[in-house]
Amino acid sequence: MPVIIDGHNLLWAIQNPDDDTSITDVAMCQVLDTYFGFTRDKAEIIFDGIGPPDKTGFNNISNLEITFSGRNTDCDAIIEQRILDSTAPAHLTIVSTDRRIRDAASARKATSIQSDEFWTIVIKRLSKQKRSKEPAGKRAGLTESETQLWLKTFGLNR
Repeated sequence: MPVIIDGHNLLWAIQNPDDDTSITDVAMCQVLDTYFGFTRDKAEIIFDGIGPPDKTGFNNISNLEITFSGRNTDCDAIIEQRILDSTAPAHLTIVSTDRRIRDAASARKATSIQSDEFWTIVIKRLSKQKRSKEPAGKRAGLTESETQLWLKTFGLNR
């Protein structure tokens, strides 16, 4: 299911005013990249403006399309246009707390979700994701008999 995210809206919604450490746009996109890698949903995040001068932090993000609205429009207008252009709006999920965007989604029968609720879903999913344990032999290496067997198999035990 395609997901369109109001970038600054989500970034603002997940900031903790009681905490001095705040998440950056790049860090947020990296978390979302991991999340969409697991869900395999097609996703786009749209930010207002031209973005930071140095966009290299966004280079290794492959599961999330990142768009900056530019100087002549805002992300709300772009999201509204994406909703209007969709040939299957009922399959869209729009992430924004902005009433204008949520109303546009509702008018085309797209699903909309509040930014903070979406972030909670993302964090829960990532925390549940089980890490695969590496095999014990990876650190210990082969035993002497296993080594001899492989050398013999490949004809290297001369």
